[in-house]
Amino acid sequence: MNNSKRPMRFFAGTLLLLSSVNVSGQDSTIVKKDSSKFDKFNAKAEKLFKIIPVPIFSYSSDAGNIFGLAKFNVLNLSKKDTISKPSKLSEVMTFSTKGRINISVATELVFKENKYIVISYVNYKKQPEYLFGIGNDVTRETQEQVQYERFKFSATTLRRIAKDFYVGIPFNISSYFNIRPDSASFLIKDSVSGVQGGFTAGIGLDAAYDTRDNRYNPHKGAYIIGVYLYQPDFMSSYVYGKMTLDARKYFSPWLKHVIAVQATTTYCTGDVPFYELALLGGDNQMRGYYQGAFRDKVLLDGQIEYRMPVWNIFGITGWIGTGRVADKYENLALRGFKLSYGGGLRIRVDSKHDTNMRFDMGFGPGGISGFYINFAEAF
Repeated sequence: MNNSKRPMRFFAGTLLLLSSVNVSGQDSTIVKKDSSKFDKFNAKAEKLFKIIPVPIFSYSSDAGNIFGLAKFNVLNLSKKDTISKPSKLSEVMTFSTKGRINISVATELVFKENKYIVISYVNYKKQPEYLFGIGNDVTRETQEQVQYERFKFSATTLRRIAKDFYVGIPFNISSYFNIRPDSASFLIKDSVSGVQGGFTAGIGLDAAYDTRDNRYNPHKGAYIIGVYLYQPDFMSSYVYGKMTLDARKYFSPWLKHVIAVQATTTYCTGDVPFYELALLGGDNQMRGYYQGAFRDKVLLDGQIEYRMPVWNIFGITGWIGTGRVADKYENLALRGFKLSYGGGLRIRVDSKHDTNMRFDMGFGPGGISGFYINFAEAF
């Protein structure tokens, strides 16, 4: 499936706009007298774009013309706190001529000399969900579209209990409504859990180990986070549990080149609605695959990426990854793993915090592809 049919004129226009832009939460640019015209223009543009969001335009035959705004700020919350790593605040708002809406705000706030980290996400979206079915062996020929609306909020406060080690209590609420599958959909025929929509609320436990030198563009260190959420019957329309584990390692073999490695897994138990199953694909993992086209109770994937600076604020990257879903771990046969590969352009948009904007093109066998524009690295 072509995950994104955005025209290349959007890519070229955005590249031209951002190649001289530094988006930052603070005025950190220092222009030397012998700086080039490029550097001077970049410094002036930073002052403007730290308060003005980046315009977004794209097109697909399913959604029509898509218009929106995106903003990403990396900032230090307190001038007195010189130890805490930078925090992040990002917002995205898009609308399409065919009725799609997507509005989200995400934060990573770091307090008290890295003692506390507050991670939150709030999102409303109205759009079709594309499914091949449930399982790893479904094909594109069985693709169908399900219209739905969703409101989601998640938050966790991680507290450092030892050097580089954090624990917290995550909370998540989701409401899916106005779900409209096709009358011949397998969701209706098989009475799949979630087809009526509903409300879920979960609480659980998470733990993280973090030695990265930069949360949004790591060059060295490691990051491991595990999260377990349980949705009990007195809080949710569906009773189920979900566990996720994400492990990453970063190496800088020479100069400022980076080798990044990631492995993740998701495990669901109980009466899981189809929209909360483990989803393969997206703009961070298995790039090229539409997120959720393949879904089931178990997901396992991994990727390795090479990141290389080219000139000034520009860099490039290339990656290869593999992953699959299954109903249980013992059914994760090697023959079912799918391939993801691709490359991208990086533009540094915050020199002080060494943060990039990324343009990635991901591929898979059989004509699978996707184009992604986002801030910070994929992992």
